[in-house]
Amino acid sequence: MIIDFHTHTFPDAIAEQTIAYLTKIGGIKPYRAGTLSALVDNMARCGIDCSVVLPVATLPKQERTINRVSIENNGKNRVFFAGGIHPDCPDVEGLLDTIKAGGLFGIKLHPDYQGVHFDDPRYIRIMREAAKRGLYIVTHAGYDVAFRDHVHCTPDMVLRVLDELKGVIEDKLILAHLGGYDMPDEVLQKLVGAPVWMDTAAVLRLYPDKCREIILRHGADRVLFASDSPWDSQKDYVAILKSFRLGEEAEEMIFHRNAESILRGAGIAI
Repeated sequence: MIIDFHTHTFPDAIAEQTIAYLTKIGGIKPYRAGTLSALVDNMARCGIDCSVVLPVATLPKQERTINRVSIENNGKNRVFFAGGIHPDCPDVEGLLDTIKAGGLFGIKLHPDYQGVHFDDPRYIRIMREAAKRGLYIVTHAGYDVAFRDHVHCTPDMVLRVLDELKGVIEDKLILAHLGGYDMPDEVLQKLVGAPVWMDTAAVLRLYPDKCREIILRHGADRVLFASDSPWDSQKDYVAILKSFRLGEEAEEMIFHRNAESILRGAGIAI
């Protein structure tokens, strides 16, 4: 089984223009169309059994629609959704209760697109309340291709959050991009071995040797396979990870067993 724990989709009506805008500001081209149906078709072609979609609320007014759509589609075609929440959410507890009751496994934060540093008190509050409800927190970490002049989630910020939420957030925080996009040396120095999950989204082809080192030192039991589709290829990412020759047991943990434990722990049947 292969579970891709980090993908994105957009509503059919705006997918094409959204992809075009993100392509322009980020300087990257997608590997597939940005719709949910395109993801499902791509999964079939690439041998992906399940995918996890991570929506981002760039404005508080988007939260209601994002979470309604996520809850309505959760589990269909073996695609599972996180909830979306903005740091300026007017009712943090109420929205998290809705996300939990709707059967979603957690929430997605994106400090760059939400314009907030990861250790901001608003995020601290959201993460504390999410973890108390048993929800996982997935965050973009490191540089973002569209915001190269400033990093909103550095390894030091992650360490401050872990210290602030000690005893609350352990095992609930998932750092995308193996702990920090385009920051492998700092991740190796500061984050490997920390009580966090890491996903492999968008970095495996950038610096494969460093990625392999991060996985080996952090532990395969704390790493989730992820592609960042449509921004990278699900098929290529399977091949790249296999080329690391981590061993059968490590591959099984990364490709599906770790993701299964998270989703099943959230009450989601796979």
